[in-house]
Amino acid sequence: MTTDPQTESVQRIRPILGILGVLLGASLATFFGRLLSVGAPDLRGALRLDFDSASWIGTTYNMGLMFIGPFSVYLGGLLGPRRVLLVSATIFTLLCIVMPFAGHLSVLLFLLAAAGMTAGTFYPLTLSFILRNLPQSYLHLGIAAYAADIVITTHMAHSYEGWLMEALSWHWIFWTIALLTPIMIALVVFGIPPQPMPKPTPGQPSPSWRGFLFFSLGAALLYGAMDQGQRLDWWRSGTFVAMVVSGSFLILAAAVRHFSKPNPLINFPFLRRRNTVLLAFIIMIFRFVLLSGVVLVPSYLTAIRGYRPEQVGPVLLWLAIPEFLAGLLAIYLLGRVDSRLIMAAGFATVAIAALMDSHITSVWAGNSFDLSQIVLAMGEGFAFNGMVGTIVLDLINSGSMNKGPDVLSFSGFFQTIRLFGGELGATFIQFFLHSRQVFHGDLLSADIQGGSTPVIERAHILTSGMHAQSATQDIALGRAATLFGGSIRQQAFTLSIMDAFTLIACVATASLLIIACLHGLKVGFRQIIATSAKPAS
Repeated sequence: MTTDPQTESVQRIRPILGILGVLLGASLATFFGRLLSVGAPDLRGALRLDFDSASWIGTTYNMGLMFIGPFSVYLGGLLGPRRVLLVSATIFTLLCIVMPFAGHLSVLLFLLAAAGMTAGTFYPLTLSFILRNLPQSYLHLGIAAYAADIVITTHMAHSYEGWLMEALSWHWIFWTIALLTPIMIALVVFGIPPQPMPKPTPGQPSPSWRGFLFFSLGAALLYGAMDQGQRLDWWRSGTFVAMVVSGSFLILAAAVRHFSKPNPLINFPFLRRRNTVLLAFIIMIFRFVLLSGVVLVPSYLTAIRGYRPEQVGPVLLWLAIPEFLAGLLAIYLLGRVDSRLIMAAGFATVAIAALMDSHITSVWAGNSFDLSQIVLAMGEGFAFNGMVGTIVLDLINSGSMNKGPDVLSFSGFFQTIRLFGGELGATFIQFFLHSRQVFHGDLLSADIQGGSTPVIERAHILTSGMHAQSATQDIALGRAATLFGGSIRQQAFTLSIMDAFTLIACVATASLLIIACLHGLKVGFRQIIATSAKPAS
């Protein structure tokens, strides 16, 4: 029996279009979140919001992402990925069109939460669709595309937002996504064929939405509490306490419900495997060390050097090139060496880059980070591709690739860990920077009060410099004191950034111990590629 060549061509093209569609969706969800974060000052000014009110813009969107991450497992198992992606992408497009016209902050926050809940379906369904529709011999190429997709998007936000504010307006933070999402919809329409509604396995209970709702809502509340914790002053805030207590209660209720009435879409024993748990910790560590380039460098350049987003952008954007090339090399090596070695090499390189940046001083500018950022980009390229490759191989070795609940559970679990771990790291680094800045500020102030010789000389120089611009001695002393206080704050912040780079280097090094504890995998990409290359008998 022969197969029509045209039919074979369609069968080959369709999964490729579908994979491009889900990759674009994941990229858009990430890009929109980064634009909201980078463009927060411009949005605050355009919408005439105070700092506290505007801080909820990014938080609300990310809470929506967090809510829908676990719930996507239920939706994907109940309706199938095609239906979920098409409906979510359509709603997401409409929301991005109307959000600039929201006349009140509460309306905007409601729309952002809905946008997060629609865009959040793109993440877990992306990995699960790639795993189930790409031939295993090409899985390493799918990993490369997924990694490049996330990495390039992360580094583009500063440059693009700066260009938007110069050439267009803040409205295009939303409308850019509204223009690109229909492309994703078209790719999904033509790339993912219609499928009948999934049916539960005979003898199993029908899936229940209640446990997913409890867990998703609880996780979203905890996420919001962590994101706002530093601003709300943690346990001194009634809002923070209420979010933590209610979120914890809902997650506990979800756990009690699952173990009393198991949901067929979740396979907890599968998620309790040793490698799965260790890989979850590695994901959280990767999200933490990623803050080196995404948070620490921009924070330093903005606070100390006074850079605008369009100036910070070039410092980060070009790093996508070495990171992409390192990712390609990592994918090439995945077919030849153990993925754990590639991942370990990546984290070790990230530690070296962080140690290089730990020598930062208050005179560094954007080009001072060039060499360390190249090393960091190479390390992230190796670490991310090696990490995702190990996750995929772990799923293959478990024998669960053809088990829908296992793949959905796997993708939903790692999506939840990715978001929750990323927020945990970002919250901790904010707390760490603040506490270390206060610590160094107190030490520097103590030196001033002690009246050391260098301090006295510096005070005399500043006072003398202010005499020409001041009518009286008291005014000159006041201006000198203001400059001196600014210098102390600048130095204290620089020292806190230095400590944060040192911390990231230590955490990246500690990840090597976790990687060493991973079980060896019997089937690697070398065996998968070799098996697929054999002609069928």
